[in-house]
Amino acid sequence: MNLMRTKSIEHSMADTEDPDFKLKKSLSALDLTVFGIGVIIGAGIFTLTGRVAQAYAGPAVVFSFAIAAICCALAALCYAEFASTVPVSGSAYTFSYATMGELVAWIIGWDLILELMLGASVVAQGWASYFETFLGQIGVGWPDHLGYGDTFNLAAFLLVLILTALVAFGIKESLRVNLALVALKLFVVLFVIIAGIQFIDMDNYKPFVPESAPGETAGGWLHTPLIQSVFGAPGVYGSAGILFAASLVFFAYIGFDVVATTAEEARNPQKDLPRGIIGSLIVCTILYMAVALVITGMVNYQDINPDAALANAFVAQGKDGYATLISAGAVAGLTTVVMTLLIGAVRVFFAMSRDGLMPLALAKVNPTTGTPVRITVVIGVVVALVASLTPIGKLEEMVNIGTLSAFALVSIAVPILRKRRPDLERSFRVPFSQWLPWLSAAICVFLMLNLTAETWLRFLVWMALGFAIYFGYGYQHSRVGQGHGVPAMDYSARD
Repeated sequence: MNLMRTKSIEHSMADTEDPDFKLKKSLSALDLTVFGIGVIIGAGIFTLTGRVAQAYAGPAVVFSFAIAAICCALAALCYAEFASTVPVSGSAYTFSYATMGELVAWIIGWDLILELMLGASVVAQGWASYFETFLGQIGVGWPDHLGYGDTFNLAAFLLVLILTALVAFGIKESLRVNLALVALKLFVVLFVIIAGIQFIDMDNYKPFVPESAPGETAGGWLHTPLIQSVFGAPGVYGSAGILFAASLVFFAYIGFDVVATTAEEARNPQKDLPRGIIGSLIVCTILYMAVALVITGMVNYQDINPDAALANAFVAQGKDGYATLISAGAVAGLTTVVMTLLIGAVRVFFAMSRDGLMPLALAKVNPTTGTPVRITVVIGVVVALVASLTPIGKLEEMVNIGTLSAFALVSIAVPILRKRRPDLERSFRVPFSQWLPWLSAAICVFLMLNLTAETWLRFLVWMALGFAIYFGYGYQHSRVGQGHGVPAMDYSARD
């Protein structure tokens, strides 16, 4: 068995011109930047910031955001080089197929599906919570037993189905809706920062880094960060709390890599993709850190309400009207997150299906919409069912571990492709390429080790399922394995 067979970059590029699988090129640098901001800003600001500050890091959660941002920035540089060099749908999956072989590509693709589909489900449930809160604030009710936390979450189910129909209709049309919602979301985030500054009490920053304390031991070692289980007792606050919080707020940055999944639909991918990826990450990092400082300044970290933390911070100041506006912004913000994660999941699944690792018939592009409608419907239905029927608690950690593993492998793939294909034109190059990609991979692995042992066990089960599908179907049906496309040659010895 040749598990490390590669798909040549030339063949990947040729696939993008196949009429049956050709996606419409319609995205500009602005579209891609808005696309990135649309998915990044959402869950982090509206759901994670307050909860993580209250439980793990205090005001020092701003350092956690900085650490996660550094990890993402390093990975973003690697993504930008790959996406501009190989502008093909599939993101990290496609990049690894050309460098480290089919098995590694499958692992990354399977991880990305976990990240994007489960991420969309988690955020859809969070959206339902804010949606019901907003309806209550304006005096409109929602049916009992069909809301957030109930056996069937009707709001989350309907949201995903509506967004699935929009994504199937066309990516440019999806991004027009995304642009309007992102504008509203940015307005609300800036409003939170500007309005919240006047309520900051400097005493709430004391101590800025709370003294380390023993963590919760309920559930034993399964609920303890893996690295703490091996090297020491679990702890919250202090340096241990900041690092654990960084591994959690990493969820807030998930999305910039989704920009790379749309590479095939960019008008000028060599220039627009690096700008879209890095630009969206910079904007979101600044906003995240500012919001973290505002909320921990408005309310003592021990008193932060982990549910709808931003809105409740203003309620505590007697500004109920502000809270209603923030809830509306959260509804808009989380809508764009779900939509963008759906688009990303569809594009990764599309790339894997086009390569034969998933059923090839699913990858057919609708000639009218220029989108893979079949895959969109399949992904949308699965996400809608998971979001409406599954009691999701800590599963954002599962999203994080899938993403971090993909980031680590993409980072390692950059120097490998540099060595194997020095002849490729690279419009963007990772600076300090001898060591920066390896540093990026090391930080990703370190953050993975700060996730709980329970998350690692679930991840191993997910990977076992993925291997069963690959060896049971993907390996035999791979188009590269059947001779479609010449495996990439090693050009490292060329003059």
